[in-house]
Order: sequence, then structure tokens, then C-alpha cells
Amino acid sequence: MSKRITILVLATLLLAACGTAPKHKAATPGSTAPNGGGYLAGDGPGTDVPAHLDATPDAVPKNEPLHRYANRPYVALGKTYKPLTVVGNYKERGTASWYGKKFNGERTSSGETYDMYAMTAAHPTLPLPSYARVTNLANQKSVIVRVNDRGPFINDRVIDLSYTAAYKLGILSNGSAEVEVESLAANTRTAPVAPIEPAQSKPLENSLPASAVVAAPVAPVTPPAALASLENNDASVYLQLGAFKSQESAESFMEKMRGELSGTGKQLKLSNKDGLVRVHIGPYGSQSEARGSAESMESKLGFKPMVNLP
Repeated sequence: MSKRITILVLATLLLAACGTAPKHKAATPGSTAPNGGGYLAGDGPGTDVPAHLDATPDAVPKNEPLHRYANRPYVALGKTYKPLTVVGNYKERGTASWYGKKFNGERTSSGETYDMYAMTAAHPTLPLPSYARVTNLANQKSVIVRVNDRGPFINDRVIDLSYTAAYKLGILSNGSAEVEVESLAANTRTAPVAPIEPAQSKPLENSLPASAVVAAPVAPVTPPAALASLENNDASVYLQLGAFKSQESAESFMEKMRGELSGTGKQLKLSNKDGLVRVHIGPYGSQSEARGSAESMESKLGFKPMVNLP
């Protein structure tokens, strides 16, 4: 009897989750697929895979209006998600997975039809639609995808890739991989980025819980005319080194940065904005001085700090 009650309770919880979650899956993983992949039970590659997937072009970032409903706060499997509404201000590392034939042809959270052979992805909180660069940290392969769906909602995964995106990153056989996800603005250059040096970034990853780190966002490109105008109005400018979900993680990171950047003669401080605790260094007399300092820090830290305007 107790077993039957447990089953009924679980079924009720799943039905409740489906009533509040967006279109993308909120399922639990199935057993390992025959080819060793880690996709969900019943999912996998299609039977008519197009030839020359290597030649599939990356998505090209462009300005698109945000979906009217898909960017509202929502609940999936008992967890509340608050989607972002600004692009180009997010970078995170975590586990990527992929989804294929089980969802091919179904509606995404943005109302579009999922095409497993297009360069798309699902993300819990990135704006819909928006664009992101995804880099496989194991082999340094990088792709740009259009985010038009919500998910994944299981384990510690940060993004679900289309079949083609996963193929180009080399993660089909394993089913998942550690990646870096970076939100891109429409004017972001899409040329290949410099490889990420694991030796430089590894100590930072080990010093804090992976779930706590949002990491240092990359500033969108500012047109030259607007940049000159801002330059003349600068009072004091800081660089943002990172943004964190908890005060404790931010303080721990700031202490580490204090040791790494002890010779700069600049002050480190914390600030709270948009629900995140941000670590800043400065002040700088102008944006040009701050940008020069950010470039010199990049080789030492493994990432380029973002200019934070006063």
C-alpha cells in the first residue's frame, strides 16, 4: 500500500509541474542509450540525419523582439526561474546536454517548431529569443546558437543543445560535456574566440561552488560616437570581475582577486544589483584607462573584466 501511495504522490507532482513549466521537457533522465550517450529515454539521433552537418553555419546574432510570454517568471519541477531580459550580460560554465528526435517537430517555449538540425538551444533563463556562444572546454570547439526554448530542468545542466550544435561541439557520443555559455549581443563579432586556458581558469573553478558562479559578463560593444560622449562624462569607472548569487561566494572570490591583483593599486569592493553580488575593482579615471587595465588582467585571470559605468 505504501508503495502505491508513493507512486500516486510522484504522479501528482509531475502533473503539477507540467501545468506550470514552459514547453520544453521537465523529465527525468532515462537509462544510458545504446551508443553510450546520456540523452533521455526514447530520445536520440534521427533516422534521416542530413549529410555535411559540419557545413551548417552558426546562428548570426541579431536584434529580435523578446517573446511576449516566454520571458516571464515560471516554475518547473518545483523550482522558480526568473528569465533575464537583457542580452550580452551573462557567462556561465556547467554541463551541456542535447535533445533530438523525441522533441523534433514539437513547439518550443517561444512557440516555434523545434528543428534538431538547426543551430538552436534551450536555456532556463536566457532571453527568448537570444544568441549564445557555447564552447566545449574539453576540445575548445565553439558554436553560436539561437536560444528559443526553455530547459534543461534536471541535474546540474546549464543548456540543452540541438543535435547539430552538439555534433559540431563533439558531444553527441557522451551525451553531455562541460561547456562555457556566453550571451551575445547583436553587434558581437562572431569570429572564432581565443582558446580558453584550463590551467588559468581551473584554480578559480576549484575555489568556489560551480553553482554559485555567474562569472564575469562581457560588455556589449559601444558605437564610437557614443563611446566618445561617455568618455567625456566619466567621473569614476570600475571593472566588474564577477557576479555571484550569494554574499559568501562573492566575498571569497574578492579575497582571491585581492591576492591575484595586489599590485594594481586599485580598490576591490562589493555591490548589489539585480539580485547579484558583484565584485568591482577601481576606480579608474576614464573608460580607456579601465579597458587598458582589463586587457592586461585577461592573461593573468583567464577572463576579461567588464567595464562598469558609474
